[in-house]
Amino acid sequence: MHQSLEMTNPYSCCPVWIIYEQVMIAALDCSRDDLATTCLHELKKQFQGSHRVKRLAGMRLEALERYDEAFQLYNNILQDDSTNTAARKRKIAILKAQGKSTEAIRELNEYLEQFVGDQEAWHELAALYINEHDYAKAAFSLEELMMTNPHNHLYCEQYAEVKYTQGGIENLELSRKYFAQALKLNNRNMRALFGLYMSASHIAASPKVSVKVKKDNVKYAAWAASQINRAYQLAGHGTKETKCSLKAVEEMLESMQIMPS
Repeated sequence: MHQSLEMTNPYSCCPVWIIYEQVMIAALDCSRDDLATTCLHELKKQFQGSHRVKRLAGMRLEALERYDEAFQLYNNILQDDSTNTAARKRKIAILKAQGKSTEAIRELNEYLEQFVGDQEAWHELAALYINEHDYAKAAFSLEELMMTNPHNHLYCEQYAEVKYTQGGIENLELSRKYFAQALKLNNRNMRALFGLYMSASHIAASPKVSVKVKKDNVKYAAWAASQINRAYQLAGHGTKETKCSLKAVEEMLESMQIMPS
């Protein structure tokens, strides 16, 4: 009697099948369709009718750029099991591969209506919105991510970058705060450190802010610049590349009339 890969732990009695699956996926990544086909054939013999094996067959079709066939195969899986998240994600991957961003966004939104806690899906949705320059919706997607995982410094940094891109004093102040939060969570995040410097610098240079706000942001920018300068000094140990980088940092400081500490 054939086993089913949909069991809770399908490989507990015979872990060789997980190796077949992993080898097949690796073969697809390396464009070895001959090896992938061999593995798929063995899995089909062992697990007839398995949705998991059907999904692997769909991935092979994707690798061959037979997207319409793969899409239909995933639809067939979903007709039998509407909660099959892997098949739904593969459909979205096909739409992305075909450059159909609008359709991929729609599919992802429909998916998240049912699986709102899927952090990977929210992150993918944010990336799609950024590619479409829809920064307000990208920010909303990243806010959902930060709510579920507030201690992830990368989510804070990406949210800050989106708010920085949106522009305007209110967004820049929010951007500066989240760059600072990213640094609080990971003080080695150089991207967040540069972001803090840039956002504070732009606020300080704005004619729309008060004198107090300007002075405060000059201090924030000076602190960030000094940290950047120190990080380059500690990392390079006098190499030629580091000297060039330090010169660039010093020019950056001089542009705001800030001296490194």
